[in-house]
Amino acid sequence: MGGAKVAERILIVDDERKMRQLIGLYLTNAGYELDEASSGIEAIHKATDQSYDAIILDIMMPQTDGWDVCEHLRMEGFNIGILMLTARTEVGDRVKGLDLGADDYLVKPFAPEELVARVKALLRRKSNPLNEDPVEITAGPLFIQPDRHEVKVAGQSVDLTAKEFAILYLMASRPERVYTRENVIEKIWSLDREWHDPRTIDTHIKNIRTKLKKAGLPFNPMKTVWGVGYKFNTTEGN
Repeated sequence: MGGAKVAERILIVDDERKMRQLIGLYLTNAGYELDEASSGIEAIHKATDQSYDAIILDIMMPQTDGWDVCEHLRMEGFNIGILMLTARTEVGDRVKGLDLGADDYLVKPFAPEELVARVKALLRRKSNPLNEDPVEITAGPLFIQPDRHEVKVAGQSVDLTAKEFAILYLMASRPERVYTRENVIEKIWSLDREWHDPRTIDTHIKNIRTKLKKAGLPFNPMKTVWGVGYKFNTTEGN
């Protein structure tokens, strides 16, 4: 007989106790194991010392806010799923959170069913985003290390944002595939693709090219396939 499935563990981060309790009620009923943090600093300590499958992270907290927590965890190489919560509806806030490395974004107030659905979708994606274990990729002088979110050119570190790294690794993992802008949004931004401007992908691709070229990469790693999208490339002159 097989063993019982271990409940996935989620950290709820919000400075309002009633909100933590409410979210906890929804997720407990859905079968998740929960932990709480009442501040950004406590969240960083807990995420560093313990293991979680996802973090539900409120943005507007005193001192260390949700953006700071998200950025810190991504810079430290944590690949944990992050769902950000806020009462603010501005698109600019969504863009900021997602570009810092959040996986999804939910505006308060929200329906319990939507919260649970987004958590389930996030955990599915994070459990195996490319249907295989992440592996190091080497293409000439370019080195990509997914577990540490590290990119190097001839040994020199290249500072990419969380989204830039995700796009580069996605394409480098499938060098034979051409990705449309919509493909990239679905893989990297997922549930927020309904509002996301596909032209934003062009900006991220341009930034990746510029940073890698500045680091000395002798080829353009993101080849434009006219009328379709982009694909990973290791040929000089393209």
